[in-house]
Amino acid sequence: MISAGSCFPNCLDFLQDLYLYASPFKTLLPSLLSLHALSSCTSFLSYAFLLIMAAEAHQFHVLAVDDSLTDRKLIERLLRTSSYHVTAVDSVTKALEFLGLNEDEHTDSILSSVSSDHHQDVEVNLIITDYCMPGMTGYDLLRKIKESKSFKDIPVVIMSSENVPSRINRCLEEGAGEFFLKPVQLSDVNKLRPHLMKGRAGEIHSPERTGTIYNGLEVV
Repeated sequence: MISAGSCFPNCLDFLQDLYLYASPFKTLLPSLLSLHALSSCTSFLSYAFLLIMAAEAHQFHVLAVDDSLTDRKLIERLLRTSSYHVTAVDSVTKALEFLGLNEDEHTDSILSSVSSDHHQDVEVNLIITDYCMPGMTGYDLLRKIKESKSFKDIPVVIMSSENVPSRINRCLEEGAGEFFLKPVQLSDVNKLRPHLMKGRAGEIHSPERTGTIYNGLEVV
């Protein structure tokens, strides 16, 4: 077994690199440094990796859109179980307002009437939306996202209680990352991580993407 004493300096080099390039890791560094008494560098790095993955997941923010309260609460719970930040809204219109993509003339007046205490910018890393909703559908939201210069790289996942192949194919062809059949399961949520990582990699080449939080749209 490799002793921690002989390997720990190399571990420290590794941790310092992570500190520079992985922002969630910065808050974990003090805790990891206290683990230098572990019996091997392999154990040390394995534990560090697990903590980093948990912190990274906690940094992801998902916008969930569903007009059904029951389905909306379900997807919120599943996402929170997977350590994601969640903002949930009940319509495409509210999702577009949150992202600043609603072209309605009344949007500016809505946002301008909100006090500064309830207004901040927040990054959105993935959108998961129901397909069938009153007014604009999840497909309409998908198209608007993919047509947006600022948000086109955000992964969009569609949910539906109806297994309609033509609908599924149309969404995938338009750029949806996944198409989940309801009820959504935790195993479905586990499929989101590759899309989140891919979307985060795209941020290096894209403008900063933020949404606006206001009364009635809270990160939970």
